[in-house]
Amino acid sequence: MTDLLLEADGTCAGVDFRPSPHCDERPAGERISLVVIHGISLPPGDFGGPYIDDLFMGRLDPAAHPYFREIEGLRVSSHFVVRRDGSLMQYVPCAMRAWHAGVSAWKGRERCNDFSIGIELEGADDVPYAEPQYETLAALLRALFERYGTLDIAGHSDIAPGRKTDPGPWFDWARLRAALGLAQG
Repeated sequence: MTDLLLEADGTCAGVDFRPSPHCDERPAGERISLVVIHGISLPPGDFGGPYIDDLFMGRLDPAAHPYFREIEGLRVSSHFVVRRDGSLMQYVPCAMRAWHAGVSAWKGRERCNDFSIGIELEGADDVPYAEPQYETLAALLRALFERYGTLDIAGHSDIAPGRKTDPGPWFDWARLRAALGLAQG
């Protein structure tokens, strides 16, 4: 993946931008200090379809799959999605608050959506992530660090323990830290 550039409003130059209606303003004066890594597949375990896009755009058809009835009416989004092939889509500018974290806390602070950027990796807890995803994720994180300074990075499971398990045991944290030149944690 080539270098990425974040504009002042937090949109990523040259990336497919699909403005989600599921976002709002961050609290006044709130500084971005965290990136939350998620895993998503819709329906669970299926990759490559249109349903993640449909969910984030608020148009998921509950009749398209039995699982979708369980999440009907869910209003969620993420700033970015990295598909299995490494392609990158953006749904919310980083300057805005995406609705990805839910009930959450990090380092004693609640409401992680207020101060975080959400990145969804197309995947599931029981399969490894794909090589191109790590390349795109590292490039995206470097661009975020360039724009906002070095940020904390956590999994959804870290900010919502007991409630969420993603990005799951197959996510290679050591590999990501090495790609970014960060100390192993």
